Amino acid sequence: MRSLRLIACGASLLLGLSGCALGPQYERPEIDLPESWPESQAPARPAAESAWWTRFEDPVLDGLVARALADNLDLRLAAARVGEARARLGFARAEQFPSIGLQAEATRQRQPAAAIGIEGLEIPPRNVFSVAGSLAYEVDLWGRLARQREAAGAQLRRSVYAQEAVRVALVADVVAGYYGLLAAREQLAVTERTVDSRRENVRVQRLRFEAGMIDELALRQAEAELASVLAQLPGRVDAVQRLESALGILLGLSPAELLAESLPQSGRLATAAGPAPIPAVLPAELLARRPDLRAAEAALEAATAGVGVAMAARLPQLNLAALLGSTAAETGDLFGSEAETWRVGAGLAGPLLDFGRSRAGVETAEAQREQAELQYRAAVAAAVAEVRDGLRAYDNALGTLAAVEDQVAALRRTEALADIRYREGYVSIVELLDAQRALLGAEVVLAQARADRFVASATLYKALGGDWEEGAW
Repeated sequence: MRSLRLIACGASLLLGLSGCALGPQYERPEIDLPESWPESQAPARPAAESAWWTRFEDPVLDGLVARALADNLDLRLAAARVGEARARLGFARAEQFPSIGLQAEATRQRQPAAAIGIEGLEIPPRNVFSVAGSLAYEVDLWGRLARQREAAGAQLRRSVYAQEAVRVALVADVVAGYYGLLAAREQLAVTERTVDSRRENVRVQRLRFEAGMIDELALRQAEAELASVLAQLPGRVDAVQRLESALGILLGLSPAELLAESLPQSGRLATAAGPAPIPAVLPAELLARRPDLRAAEAALEAATAGVGVAMAARLPQLNLAALLGSTAAETGDLFGSEAETWRVGAGLAGPLLDFGRSRAGVETAEAQREQAELQYRAAVAAAVAEVRDGLRAYDNALGTLAAVEDQVAALRRTEALADIRYREGYVSIVELLDAQRALLGAEVVLAQARADRFVASATLYKALGGDWEEGAW
């Protein structure tokens, strides 16, 4: 039909119309970043290594990370938010196109004679059938819909980067939690071995006291040492249980699995492979590497587009509508030329006097954009500080571990010599207990120092923004 062709041609022309997009264009804020890290702490960039934790060569850890990436609730929540943002972007895209509808109606009605004003007139009931298609379209004169789509796209990127930031933090937390748990279990084992040794020592000292070989002071000193170590056991057990619960939450264990203590009991700490080499990442590279910074920048982009949406809302909107259909009293006549009906119209509507509502909307959007920029700047500053502190902590952890390993080696030799000299009668039980006490404390510190090396590596991994892949930045 000619009218249908005219409406279709008009719609095609309207789709080609484009208005000027109001509002500021996004530009990344200028931030004064250092050219390098202090004292060139980062060595040369290593070969590509996407799963950095596999450098530890611990299959138990590999399984825990895989379980966390599959079942962690926070990561699944972030993925659901990505799905929501993607749907919102689809809605914003659809808003830029016409809305086409179809309606069909069948009615039977009787008009009362009183409504016509002719006394005694009997009007029989009649049928009305209609089929129509409708089209509604908003001409985006000021770019409001375009800005909405731009904001929705930025929000989607923000959600994707936020999900990646959760993943990065999750892997680092699992690694730190795993090695922290191994350290706590090793400290518990050292304490339990020490308890056994102290009990045996008390048994021997009691026999010697009963035989008159030592006085009561030596016996009571041995008993005091046993009680001191026994007092440490509840704290060690509590630390293990707390770390197991925290790691279970990261893995996404169900409440039943948490209560069943289904975490693996195997794992290596003393013989674990060393952490991966630290990559050379310039401060400026963090802007493109860390997903949390990219998420903050995407939020700033969305807020910038929101200013344009608010500005366009202050201006009139041009809405077009068209209807093409057929109406008849009999279904057989419904699609005849005489039953054809059509309607084309345009409406222009906008605020005239809203007592500052639209102006306040623009001011709100501008304030939100300012907040987003400040949050982005604060995130960049915090990221640089985290990397600087992480590099220092990493170096300190390696230095501390080396020193504690030397201390433990010396104290083990000291304890062995003290035991020999005590058995030969050259030193008292006090000297032997002092050597054993010092060795116990050093072995506990050694377990923590070994774990701190991996925790520092995981913390630095998170600070640098994820997998250390060359060419992926």
